[in-house]
Amino acid sequence: MSSPSPRRPLMAANWKMHKTPAATREFIAQILPLLAANFAAARPCEVVIAPPFPCLPAAAEAAQGTPISLAGQNLHWEVSGAFTGEVSAEMLLATGCQYVIIGHSERRQYFGETDETVNRKLRAALTAGLKPIICVGETLEQREAGRTEAVLRRQFEDGLHGLTTEQLENCVLAYEPVWAIGTGRTATPEIAAAAHHFLRELAGARFGAPAAARLRILYGGSVKPDLIRGLMAQPEIDGGLVGGASLDPQSFAALVNF
Repeated sequence: MSSPSPRRPLMAANWKMHKTPAATREFIAQILPLLAANFAAARPCEVVIAPPFPCLPAAAEAAQGTPISLAGQNLHWEVSGAFTGEVSAEMLLATGCQYVIIGHSERRQYFGETDETVNRKLRAALTAGLKPIICVGETLEQREAGRTEAVLRRQFEDGLHGLTTEQLENCVLAYEPVWAIGTGRTATPEIAAAAHHFLRELAGARFGAPAAARLRILYGGSVKPDLIRGLMAQPEIDGGLVGGASLDPQSFAALVNF
């Protein structure tokens, strides 16, 4: 029997464009008692919530004094400037964020995010002291063409270009097969684990085996409570980047308490 992973599990809730500040406060009030046993455990699952930007102050207030961490859903690589509609790392830190999601497939698909901009945002986040959750993953067309590993290699190498081993320690990867997001299709635990294993191999080749062994890699494709045990039974999978199932306290708590 293999020994348990040294990596602490992490469940991150990506609310996307959902909820108001009032709904945010209500969600956190409802989920805290549901997570009490997890937070009291000897090895608790880490919980991160990424609300929309206008909801961050309400989330910070409601989660104050609890083990819940907050994340921004995006950031700009510049410290400040004439970038209408953007937010900086300093702004996220000021509203209570510890983490930030970078390079989500929806940002790549709808808003022109590239591996280059991912890298610039990643460097800005690390410089400011935020922990990035870096998203990578292939489309259905790329998977069916047998290009999954080539796509993951490019996104990993270009997105994390120039990082040091010490900086990698503050990063989290999220493998999100684009064909499984919001489609009702989910990668089998074995498919997900194979991608995670490949990403860890890439990390080992670039940053060394010890750093790769410590790197947390989340799965992010239609994560639901009825699938979580199979996914988390895979030693390569360290948690989830959760979309729709994170909007309901009972559903998200079931994932955290897997």
